Amino acid sequence: MTDTAIAWDTYSQQRPERRLVNARGETTWFNLTQYEDHGPGPELLDIAAGARVLDLGCGKGGNAAHLAAIGMRAVGVDISPRQLAAARERWGQVPGLELHHAEAVRFLLEDRDGFDAVYSVYGAVWFTDPAVLLPAVRERLRPGGRLVFSQRPPVEGCYGCQASYIPRDPDEDPLVVKRWDYEPGVWEQLLAECGYMDVRASVLAAPVGTRRVGTLVVTARA
Repeated sequence: MTDTAIAWDTYSQQRPERRLVNARGETTWFNLTQYEDHGPGPELLDIAAGARVLDLGCGKGGNAAHLAAIGMRAVGVDISPRQLAAARERWGQVPGLELHHAEAVRFLLEDRDGFDAVYSVYGAVWFTDPAVLLPAVRERLRPGGRLVFSQRPPVEGCYGCQASYIPRDPDEDPLVVKRWDYEPGVWEQLLAECGYMDVRASVLAAPVGTRRVGTLVVTARA
């Protein structure tokens, strides 16, 4: 299996930077889906200004920076040094934003302050064994705190631990990381078994256009 940090460093080089402004002319914004200017925003986290919020797999930091800009204590965690370097370069001066280089489960186990909400947008919840990650998140969520995550829906018949391939140069083999794909009902069952309440999982349709793949959106409460 590919070293995870190397894989996501490579992926980072293939991803474009977040636009300077979105369709509304905003310089920071929350994007829950794989489509620009689409889907719900931070209201899904159900938190007020001053809340401590964790982004698991924050990537280049755009979502966490937005939460900090609207008054949250936003903590971003990522395994990729290259992703975090890009996040610090663009968002490092935003008050209320912390960025940490760490593996998701280890960071959760070492944290002692707890969180009012934890979220993952195509991030660590997709690429970490839920049998390990979901209980760790549950332990760090304050009473009533919400877990929210999004990822691609599973391909029919392809469930559980799957392989994700990150392409490299034509003369190099792709890098491989694991991901976990389940239908909405299975995510609901897994979260309930870990002690979460108010669990909801559904697929948000793609925006109007030629694309057809929606976004799996899952919410739960401690």
